Amino acid sequence: MKNKVKEQPLPKWFTGVLYTSGSIVTNPFSGCSIGLTAAELSIYDFIMGCVMLNKYDAEFNKAMTWFRRANADAYMVLLD
Repeated sequence: MKNKVKEQPLPKWFTGVLYTSGSIVTNPFSGCSIGLTAAELSIYDFIMGCVMLNKYDAEFNKAMTWFRRANADAYMVLLD
């Protein structure tokens, strides 16, 4: 897992589940994997849930922006 100086806190608008630990996530299309912190994994799962439900609303856009700013490398591997 990539070492970071400081983990980004979850935004106040996020009402989803906060995981207690991070994990390695694999892009199902490219097969590339990257480590996520607990907060990043929580937001990533929220984003993927929105995609599965075809729910592209303001919270989805906020989550994408947060994820891109929190971990640009993971964003490029998993969501770009």
